[in-house]
Amino acid sequence: MRIGVPKETKTLEGRVALVPAAAGDLVKRGHEVWLEQGAGLKSGFSDEQYTRLGVKIAPDAAALYEKGELIVKVKEPIAGDLQHLRRDHLLFCYLHLAAEPALTRKLLDIGLTGVAFETVELPNGDLPLLAPMSVIAGKIGVQVGTHLLHQPMGGKGKLLGGLPSTERGKVVVFGAGKAGGASAALAAAAGANVTVFEMRQDRMDEMMRLGNNVTALYPYHDVVAREVAAADLVIGAVLITGAKAPHVLTRDMLQAMEPGSVVVDIAIDQGGCFETSRPTTWKEPTYVEEGVTHFCVTNMPGAVPQTSSQAICAAILPWVNKLASGNDWRNNPALVKGINVEAGKIVHPALRDMKV
Repeated sequence: MRIGVPKETKTLEGRVALVPAAAGDLVKRGHEVWLEQGAGLKSGFSDEQYTRLGVKIAPDAAALYEKGELIVKVKEPIAGDLQHLRRDHLLFCYLHLAAEPALTRKLLDIGLTGVAFETVELPNGDLPLLAPMSVIAGKIGVQVGTHLLHQPMGGKGKLLGGLPSTERGKVVVFGAGKAGGASAALAAAAGANVTVFEMRQDRMDEMMRLGNNVTALYPYHDVVAREVAAADLVIGAVLITGAKAPHVLTRDMLQAMEPGSVVVDIAIDQGGCFETSRPTTWKEPTYVEEGVTHFCVTNMPGAVPQTSSQAICAAILPWVNKLASGNDWRNNPALVKGINVEAGKIVHPALRDMKV
């Protein structure tokens, strides 16, 4: 099969879907792999590293999409990509359509088959292609939040870990999955007092094992309001597979926080889990609501493209192999669950009620 890897076009997005070694493996399997010129540069991979392994270089996006049958990219297609997509394309990438009715409509009009990384689901409910980027986003959430708490950035001037004679910072995390768990672990390791809200007992147990400075609680409304009001940094990492994220932090709760506090919404790709969240980019990553700095960048892992590209490629390569091997992939339940749109129709159950 002809596999096309385009250059990412989202603002300051540096990832590439296939690193050279992975593309080379696909070539050895008999596939024809095309890379848009310069697609790997921001991740530290030159075109020559690809061509040495048998990858062909397309001079621009139009040529890349013309050659490709299976289009493998990282982020959802935007204006520059949509003009090149065709009905016969099999698109494999993050889509996050629950928060993007306009994009959903365009993909339906094109009529292609769109398999979303974030909805490829194993029988036990695990999301293997979402997991690595969730971990990275969870870590970035704490790193960025720590920086935004600095007074020159408009923050309250709080050092999360504290030191003798000072108070520790307080971090609240919603969700103890891959992203929330990574946030809690890093914040705890930095010395902050961490409260994690989670509904699953097994995940609460896991959070408690991170250290004596971590508390795991069920998200009762009054308890959430109390903990948020005392927080320096709040991180939202709530996920319902394929669906829009629920709001777990209200404007009323935000108003009770001290000015200069920070909230980071990792769930923003799925619409955001804070009432006051709206999508931002790495070019203009923050805004202030009710005196609280909001960080809601929709491609957080794109800031560390070398690490992110290596991680996402290792996760998706076995699935790319399946998709490139003919229609047999339709016998794979995990990939079938990944189908969001096909032949002009919404397929994934979490999207069927959305208005497009």
